[in-house]
Amino acid sequence: MSDTAKDSLKEKLLQLQCHFTWTLQVEDEEWDDLQERLNYTIEADIVQYKVMPYNLLTFVNCVRGKHEEAFNNLWEAEEILRKDHKSNVEKWSIVTYGNAAWVYYHVGEMAEAQAYLNKLERICQQFPDASRFTAMTPEVYGEKGWSLLRFGWKYYEEANECIEKALEADPDNIEWNTAHAISLFRIKENIEVPQCPEHCKVVKQLHRALELNPKDSFLKVTLALRLQYFKQKEESDRLLEDVLLNSPDDPYLIQYAAKALRMEGSVEQSLEMLKKALMLRPNSGLLHHQIGLCYKKLFTLKKTPYKYNAYEERKKLIELCKYHFQTAYDQKPSLVTAILDLAELFAECKDYSKADEIYENQLRNKDCNRINRQLIHWKYGLHQLKRNRFLHTAIYHFKECLKLKVKGKVDIHCQAKLKEIAEERLNEYSRDSVAFGILGLLHQLDGKKSKAIEFFQRALECDYDNEEFQSALSELKESA
Repeated sequence: MSDTAKDSLKEKLLQLQCHFTWTLQVEDEEWDDLQERLNYTIEADIVQYKVMPYNLLTFVNCVRGKHEEAFNNLWEAEEILRKDHKSNVEKWSIVTYGNAAWVYYHVGEMAEAQAYLNKLERICQQFPDASRFTAMTPEVYGEKGWSLLRFGWKYYEEANECIEKALEADPDNIEWNTAHAISLFRIKENIEVPQCPEHCKVVKQLHRALELNPKDSFLKVTLALRLQYFKQKEESDRLLEDVLLNSPDDPYLIQYAAKALRMEGSVEQSLEMLKKALMLRPNSGLLHHQIGLCYKKLFTLKKTPYKYNAYEERKKLIELCKYHFQTAYDQKPSLVTAILDLAELFAECKDYSKADEIYENQLRNKDCNRINRQLIHWKYGLHQLKRNRFLHTAIYHFKECLKLKVKGKVDIHCQAKLKEIAEERLNEYSRDSVAFGILGLLHQLDGKKSKAIEFFQRALECDYDNEEFQSALSELKESA
């Protein structure tokens, strides 16, 4: 095939709706973890539509250059289409055939790639709103949303939108209701919780999904975790007991159940479960992190000398914390919370240089996403404020945290802390330029331009040559 023909073929492939056109990306170190989770999904019979994990594995293996494995996954997916989707095989084939065309294109078999494009063209003629090579059916929306959920925080919003579109056409679908509950839970993880569970969209959707699929243990654990925010201990405990009774050896469920138990104070039980799960998944960074959090909690409980004559035991717990936090980060570098927990532990042990080194290394990490970078600035600011008393450095990191504009708990806590600092400074000295600058930034981020301009002007009256205030004021006046 000529280069022109190849380019023409690729242009057609880019029009498809499949994993190769959804711009799915993970950190290089996490492909193995994703593949392990997908294999577990298949083996544990978690999803209703088995074609979805096989389709995703086809993509994963292909982009990793494992073409033989990719073809094996593809053939499994096509076999499932023939066996399990006889009544609506055309709708379910759109993603599978799109993946097939791309895999053949990647191995240089252009005729086979074109053959799958021809199949897609014939299928899409059945749907009035379809383009030449693809149709956005509820099945495509649902599978896209399900797949996006597997690729981390930056895809959660889009995943939820896709799943909601699938549910519009099929509101009682078990798989899409489950995926919707999970996507809402993950999105809402960083959002302030409403006052009542009855008003919480996540809780309502989890109940809805469990009505349709009452045996789903993962949904039960997820609901238990969410109910803890509302102090619904009795219902949360009942759900956890049910999960542990029916799925005692499932390492993924144990991980979530153990987290729930630790959060309600059952630390020893949580630790016992996590150690058991780690024997089944020894390379799990998430499990190491959870174990580290358990040891940290035990260390905190054993701080009172008159109650626990346990200096050596506390020393051992600290070393176990350090080991598991570091191991968690080494095995899953995107798990920034683990290395930040290690930094906090070093600071608690008065080893401030080690803590500073971790924070500085993380800030130099160019691959760090916005949510993690926000968390680093927030934690480092608190570290400077509480441990080293470097107020100006703390203020700098709190400001950088807010400038990332990631809405959630960290953002809310950071705004509150900066406002508290500003008010304390103004109580001591009524013409404090730093305090006025902080209040200007808070109003600017809140969209109150006139108030922001007022405070930056007052800041400049006290500190005329300050470039930060001058720049902020100029920007506000230009956009006013």
